[in-house]
Amino acid sequence: MLIATWNVNSIRTRLSQVEDFLDEMQPDLLCLQETKVEDKIFPISTFKQKGYHLNIYGQKAYNGLALISKVPLEDVRVGMTGELNQGKDSIFFDEQKRVLSALIDGVRVINVYVPNGSSINSEKYNYKIQWLACLREYLRSQSIRDEPLCLLGDFNIALEERDIYNKDRFDNGIMASQIERDSLKNLLDENKLEDVFRLFEQSSGHWSWWDYRSGAWQRDQGWRIDHIYLSQDLIANSKSCMIFKKARGNSQPSDHAPVLVDINWPPSEFENHYFI
Repeated sequence: MLIATWNVNSIRTRLSQVEDFLDEMQPDLLCLQETKVEDKIFPISTFKQKGYHLNIYGQKAYNGLALISKVPLEDVRVGMTGELNQGKDSIFFDEQKRVLSALIDGVRVINVYVPNGSSINSEKYNYKIQWLACLREYLRSQSIRDEPLCLLGDFNIALEERDIYNKDRFDNGIMASQIERDSLKNLLDENKLEDVFRLFEQSSGHWSWWDYRSGAWQRDQGWRIDHIYLSQDLIANSKSCMIFKKARGNSQPSDHAPVLVDINWPPSEFENHYFI
């Protein structure tokens, strides 16, 4: 099973690029973030004509998510409110469309777009930390279902120093502050989720996002902030994980590149791999 995640930074602007990606890579499921379009004007027909099934959760001009799949998805869930029963707080965090999940072949895929935070001295930063705390509670609520879990998307956090091209310049700033990193690490540890990309590539120099400013793409000055985290049963059956850097070189590209994971799922009776 091939699953991809991509912050597309406007589906209408990047529609042909998404089509090209689907044609070339043929993922079973493509999870998009920052679709930036209301559901009623999402270009659904383009994908249906290609035989894909869609689940969308959008808003005008900002945020928004989509699931584009080869097969119909099951038990599709939007937002975090319905899982938490926390009244006004969880409703507040769902005003922005940032969480969309579904089952594919029995695997719970949770597509997230974590707030950027703007700067560590802003109210948006406080919102980001509170949102991550809400996500932690949301993931805790998923554990009662005992489903294999794939948490992916744009996390707007470089979890480790090797995930930034110049750690000395950016360390402890936005997307690299210790509070952000600890918030993400805690929810991953609690749910026994692992960064599948790091099973296959330990070195630095692998980026998924390049700022539009300052010639970051041309200089290959990027960050790795788009992640795929898997539960242990999926980790044990992971075959590969890659960043599709080619997409960032498109004309009028998103500032993010897709990330893909290939999982032997449902697992073969005779095949069960663990890569270190």
